[in-house]
Amino acid sequence: MTGLKRILLVEDNPNDVELTLAAFTEHHLANEVVVMRDGADALDYLFRRGAYTGRLAGNPAVVLLDLKLPKVNGLEVLEAVRAEPSLHTLPIVVLTSSREEPDLHRCYELGVNAYVVKPVDFSDFIRAVGNLGVFWALINQPPPGSRSAKG
Repeated sequence: MTGLKRILLVEDNPNDVELTLAAFTEHHLANEVVVMRDGADALDYLFRRGAYTGRLAGNPAVVLLDLKLPKVNGLEVLEAVRAEPSLHTLPIVVLTSSREEPDLHRCYELGVNAYVVKPVDFSDFIRAVGNLGVFWALINQPPPGSRSAKG
């Protein structure tokens, strides 16, 4: 596979979206980032239904998923994705402010690849999210079916 790998960011907080995109820029990630503002849109995107029926086939290299989302929460998104055979191996990183042990436990039960608590400090946030992007979009080899930004 050639080209840059697509990243799906599922985040409803506009400030966190802006910070995440800034972190990627600061870490020189030129990957296409698709932003979904709620869990329902994220599922429609991943399942290629509704407004996303016509999107090109292929999964993102990674999903960065917040837990506290409108319409469908992050745990429900994670559960639906893991139940779908064509999406079962899709890398999902929970990126959340929740330090709740039940959330952490449930995410790993559902097969999340990583659980990252958003740092509160600006520079720590930029560094942590930038490193996540570098690892999942450049270093990690995604499962077959992931799509490059050009494809």
